Amino acid sequence: MRAYILIQTKPGTSEEVVKRIRKNVKEVVQADTIYGRYDAIVMIETAAIDNINKIVYKVIEKDPNIVHTETSLTLST
Repeated sequence: MRAYILIQTKPGTSEEVVKRIRKNVKEVVQADTIYGRYDAIVMIETAAIDNINKIVYKVIEKDPNIVHTETSLTLST
């Protein structure tokens, strides 16, 4: 299963947030800082939706510089 996590960070922290996510989440396929409504996008792949839940709520959203996340699950890969 693949998910895209769109992240809003506190101003000036998006690059360090992405570095921490890359380091702490082994399921990350790609993580980039971006311009636009969101500050970063992370693509993860895992075998089960429960794993995505754990990654988003217990790892990513615990980062003190993250203001908001939005997760989109793929319908097919």
